[in-house]
Amino acid sequence: MYRKEYLQNGIPMVMEQVAGVRSVAAGIWVKVGGRYENPLSNGLSHFLEHMFFKGTKRRSQKDIAIEIDSLGGDINAFTSRENTTFYVKLLRDYINEGVDILSDIFLNSLLNEQDIAKEQEIITEEISMLEDTPDDYIHDLFYQDIWGMDSLGLPILGSVENVTSFTRNNLLSHIGQYYNTQNTIVSCCGNIDYEEMYRMFNSTLGQIQTKQPTAETLKRPLFNYGTHVYEKDHAEVHMCIGTEGIKQDSVQRYPFLLLNTVFGSGISSRLFQEIRENRGLVYTIYSYLSSYHDTGVFGVYAASSKKKYIEVIDVVLKEMSSIKDTITDTEVTRAKNQLKGNLLLNLESSSSRMQNIARQEIYYQKYYTPEEIIRGIDAVRLKDVLDTIDAFLSPNKKAITVLGPASESELAGIK
Repeated sequence: MYRKEYLQNGIPMVMEQVAGVRSVAAGIWVKVGGRYENPLSNGLSHFLEHMFFKGTKRRSQKDIAIEIDSLGGDINAFTSRENTTFYVKLLRDYINEGVDILSDIFLNSLLNEQDIAKEQEIITEEISMLEDTPDDYIHDLFYQDIWGMDSLGLPILGSVENVTSFTRNNLLSHIGQYYNTQNTIVSCCGNIDYEEMYRMFNSTLGQIQTKQPTAETLKRPLFNYGTHVYEKDHAEVHMCIGTEGIKQDSVQRYPFLLLNTVFGSGISSRLFQEIRENRGLVYTIYSYLSSYHDTGVFGVYAASSKKKYIEVIDVVLKEMSSIKDTITDTEVTRAKNQLKGNLLLNLESSSSRMQNIARQEIYYQKYYTPEEIIRGIDAVRLKDVLDTIDAFLSPNKKAITVLGPASESELAGIK
């Protein structure tokens, strides 16, 4: 059962009580990420997320680690392009201790200069590891190509030059700009008591009073089409192919999810069956739909040998251009069952449900029950999917990013 309350300072708190589980997942969400930065501050949101775990007025970094491990729990954080999230998951018996630790790191981190210097070295290594992991790095390059080095195109980790230049004042300025009651959401899910969870967070986060800065108006980034090649001596050629997608609250989200499912999500999808199973061109291939406040991307990722990557791109583009004339009611029905099954399986995780209700609050300012989502999926007709294809899969508008032992001349014949 879902409930929404407001802490005494106005921070929204969304909660979902789940029967039959022993765990609780609690998260603090801040509506800031990579897209709110600029080329000089890029990477600051992610850097600050790391720094929150380096010690508080009450606990050292080691104290935090020992205490949460002693409870058998997990405390962590992640930064995305639009949000930064700090969360804890543990057994119901230890929720008081878990919320205390989570609130402590969020409100009382010291941000010591010596810890900043250490973390600069750690994140520099993280950036190097990403660049040496082509199946991850290709997505940063793709976003950079389609949205430019601004807003959504900025990499979450930032650059080594930026990271090594950050100071304590930069971190404090970032907190002052974005870490306020207007930008914060609390989300809790699992074996919870609503009143107890409210009291715990109201005694910590509910007490903060922050000056509200002028709200930022997000500028919708322009989607850039074209082909970009990054030559590097990898064992495989990695590629992303895509087009502009939809924003999070688009009325076309259910038809587009079904289109994505038919096209490249799962082992029964067209891309997997044609390119991997029938032709044997790749080991990994999938499509995805990523949506944000005001825009999105519908993309395909694949990796293949130098000898086969041109054929892979060619087949993906042909599948995109032919799907309108070949997609069937049977495929859409199967995709509906797949989506509904995935949804219900995700509901078995308190962490997934905690993230789900937080994102609904951020992007919709309301809660959609699983039953409402299922009805939305079931209501989609084949015509709705065809309309989505017409609106987004223009035959002459594709973005292609290639990383590995490839060359622009080899791609010249791709249409």
